[in-house]
Formats: sequence, structure tokens, C-alpha cells
Amino acid sequence: MTEVQLFIPCYIDQLYPQTGFNTIKVLEKAGCRVHYNPQQTCCGQPAFNSGYWKDTAKLAEKFLRDFNPEMPIVSPSGSCSSFIIHHYHKVLADKPDLLERHTQMKDNIYELSDFLVNTLKTTNLGASFPYKVTFHDSCSALREYGIKEEPRLLLAKVKGLELIEMEESETCCGFGGTFAVKNKAISSAMVEKKVQNALAANVEYLISTEASCLLNINGYCTKNRLPLKGIHIADILANGY
Repeated sequence: MTEVQLFIPCYIDQLYPQTGFNTIKVLEKAGCRVHYNPQQTCCGQPAFNSGYWKDTAKLAEKFLRDFNPEMPIVSPSGSCSSFIIHHYHKVLADKPDLLERHTQMKDNIYELSDFLVNTLKTTNLGASFPYKVTFHDSCSALREYGIKEEPRLLLAKVKGLELIEMEESETCCGFGGTFAVKNKAISSAMVEKKVQNALAANVEYLISTEASCLLNINGYCTKNRLPLKGIHIADILANGY
């Protein structure tokens, strides 16, 4: 049995807690024993992107202390995972002991679909979801973490699910963390276009690996009473068993 640690991002912890529980369900279904440290907090990405690097360094240090660098750390977020992997060294440049711990840890941090497909060599989890869906490639997950085929390989094995690729699936949904707050008009136009593309594909659900993107997309759909719902891939993979 593979021992793994679970890292739950802020958006899932605060807004989509069931996705966190479903991530555990999926990992256990794949043959893992899941360890969860309840002391874990934010990885620091919002503070980093807003320029508060000293605050980010404190959160980075806490993250590095909260997790075992020798055991896989799996998260239902390519964005948070890639931030830890690729940016922690920038805020810990003057802390050699933490830099060394980060070096030990960063190759053991995984986004969920990547871990399932490329580490566990698992694509069929016995899930079922009898709906037409499309997939939104998150900016960070696609361009920084580097996943594209992995979520689609998993969805292809879900019983009853029909994946229909929408136009511009790789285009940003307009969230971008504080971008959506600081540039509201631009963000609104971007999420409108994303939702229009999904509706044009004649699907009922839009799937992503990122809860932050789903928050933005679902907010727009709810406000405009549109027949489309964003859902995390972990919720799909946990459905039906």
C-alpha cells in the first residue's frame, strides 16, 4: 500500500470541502493509505502573487515543517502544487536549511491526476458519471505544472461520461487570484467567453483540476442562471462507488 500525505488548498478547505473528502476516497480506491496533518494551512501563493514575500516565507516554512519530505504529497490542485515546486526557493533564498528541505521535498509533490496516472499507473477507478462534460485546462496546471492528458485519461475511463472538447479549452477563465478583483471588467469578459464556449459544446458540466477556476465559473453561471455547473475532477472520480 502506498503511503501518501494529503495537502488541501484553501479554496477547497473553505468552499469545496467535499472535494477534499472525495480526494481521500479516490486515493484510497487507488490503493493508498492517506495521512492528513490538520495543522496545515495555505501554501502562500496569494500572498506571493500580491508581493508579500515575507509573509509567504513564513507560510512556506510552515508548509515545509508540516510535511514529510520523504513521503509523496498529493494535492487536488496543480496551481498550488506548482507554486510550491517552482517558487518557494525565491522566498527562502536566505534560509539554506529550508532551501535544502525544499530541494528534498519538491520532487515528492504531485497534483492528483498526475499522481494517479504517472505514479500509480491507474486510470480506471470504477467511477460513473452519465453526463456530457467538457474540460477546462487551468493556466497554472497546464503551463506551469504541466498536466493535460492525465485528467482526460482518467475521464475516459468513467462509465457513462462523454467528454466533448470545447473551443479554447486552454484559454484562461479570468480568475487569476487577485486579478479577478483588481481587473473585474476584464475578468468578467474572460469568464463569459469561457462559459459561452462550454455551452456551445452542449454539455451539462465543466470539469477542472482547480477549485479556484471553478469558483469563478460557477459564480458567473449562478449569477446569470445558466444551465452549466463546474465540478472538480476528484468529485467525478469519486462518483458511483
